[in-house]
Amino acid sequence: MKLNFCFPREIEKIKKENIPVVMVGGTVEYHGPHCSYGCDSLVAEGLIDKLSQKKEICIAPTVYYSPSSYAVADETSGTVHIDEDVFEAYLYQIFYNYLSAGLRNIYVVIHHQFEQESLMPMTLSYMKAAKRATMRYLEATMGKGWWGSESYSTYYDNLEGGDNPFNWIKVIPTMSTEVQNATGYDHAGKYECSILMSLYPDAVKLERLGDINHWFTKSAAEASTQIGDEMVAKSLEYLEKTII
Repeated sequence: MKLNFCFPREIEKIKKENIPVVMVGGTVEYHGPHCSYGCDSLVAEGLIDKLSQKKEICIAPTVYYSPSSYAVADETSGTVHIDEDVFEAYLYQIFYNYLSAGLRNIYVVIHHQFEQESLMPMTLSYMKAAKRATMRYLEATMGKGWWGSESYSTYYDNLEGGDNPFNWIKVIPTMSTEVQNATGYDHAGKYECSILMSLYPDAVKLERLGDINHWFTKSAAEASTQIGDEMVAKSLEYLEKTII
């Protein structure tokens, strides 16, 4: 099910059954002459779409414009970079509204700059906005001092469960460190091209590799759907186990 196509009855079902609401944290970023600008977004979207065929989830609209950074290429490249402070403020509003609507099982799935699950500016923006929105929501609905009240005396007993409000919004990679180590991970090279080819073949044009030479794209010549299919399978296994 997609949030864009939901009605109030579906939202009530999501809340009652605690169905995961999954949002892709995407980018519009230069990926060399052979990969589409939506590469990071498409990889995550493709995986989440396949996940929705395996288990019941609600797919929220993708957030495309984000702090992509100009680490790969400058402003003239077509990359769209949003300042982190502006972006975090925007995310805060989204998350606060989700919480106010009663959603309690929200996942943000990110493929951009998540090597070895390291925390980069975009990922941190999502995490900070999620915690800020949660804190403000709790204060607004339960009053200041909510955590110190006797009603929360079992807080430490529920740290890993759904009753912990700081688990309401979780930010995760498309590929865990374990999956990355098992398959490979790069930017617009052999591995990213392979997984993108597996999910969206039209988003990769290897014949254009020679248009511009980059060190990070040279290995893309070795990309294949066979490699990509393995990456997709391992990523889906991780996501199915993580998004519950």
